[in-house]
Amino acid sequence: MIKTAVVILNWNGKDFLEDFLPALIKNTPKEDTEIIIADNNSTDNSIEFLNKNHPDIRQIIFEKNYGFTGGYNKAFKQIDAKYFVLLNSDIEVSENWLSPLINLLDSDTTIAACQPKIKSFKHKNKFEYAGASGGFIDKYGYPFCRGRILDTTETDMGQYNDIHDVFWASGACMVVRADLYKRVGELDDDFFAHMEEIDLCWRLKNIGFRIVCNPASTVYHVGGGTLPNNSPFKLYLNFRNNLFLLYKNLPKGKLFAVIFSRMVLDGLSAIVFLLKGSLSSFFAIQKAHIHFYKSLGKLRKKRKLLVANEIVTNHKEIYPRSIVFDYFVQKKQTYKSLNL
Repeated sequence: MIKTAVVILNWNGKDFLEDFLPALIKNTPKEDTEIIIADNNSTDNSIEFLNKNHPDIRQIIFEKNYGFTGGYNKAFKQIDAKYFVLLNSDIEVSENWLSPLINLLDSDTTIAACQPKIKSFKHKNKFEYAGASGGFIDKYGYPFCRGRILDTTETDMGQYNDIHDVFWASGACMVVRADLYKRVGELDDDFFAHMEEIDLCWRLKNIGFRIVCNPASTVYHVGGGTLPNNSPFKLYLNFRNNLFLLYKNLPKGKLFAVIFSRMVLDGLSAIVFLLKGSLSSFFAIQKAHIHFYKSLGKLRKKRKLLVANEIVTNHKEIYPRSIVFDYFVQKKQTYKSLNL
């Protein structure tokens, strides 16, 4: 067994591997750590590039694209390690990026997973959308971060440099205990991609473990490397998976009220897209809801298994108000203004 497996799940990311893999190799400790590329059936010569330029790096090659969830689950089944590191191919790591994360987990067994500070590769003084300095959700399941509320990303001025408990760690760069990853059932393959890390972290928190951001480590994320932000498929996944997330993990007393509220809010979002003339976005939300209804049988079975193992159901990292209302009406557009 190795101590730490740093796993990049690649799908047609040859350009990112070419740009960012050298820095990863240079800045990752050699002792007790292995860098592994798991490939989701790329068609862009990623494997040829690796064979030619980095033949010493272990490869796990799949015969088709299993998505983010399936790809990582299948890869981790072939890896024997204490810690799994999920790392996007479009991440530039900084010097000494890994040690603060591993040292934190070594020092405190109540922490199941952690993430570094994630900043924008294109605007390196600003936080990046997908993780910033740690993730949270509001009472309706809308995600936000320390350093990013909805579409507003803050400039990093050291305001979130403390080690801090969060609700979720970003799948763009996350270190998780391998035994706990397996214990809670891995990433949910039905998510395919998007919000799967929030679901994983919620399950870990429900069995009594903590999720933490350690800003002593910094990485830089390009973002949108696989699906662009305006992709209808990405919108569909986000709306569908958010409903999956809530149905699986909400406490019994809050389930109906929150799901009903989200249905109404999603409907309003669909109408806004329709009024703007974005038919593809309108139909993406409709498709997400239809798929949610069709999946209720399977979701009930998952929920029943999860509820049986719950230890904690109320989490202080869930914002008790609507982040959308507070952002647009109360003009609370920074994490500090929320007083969490």
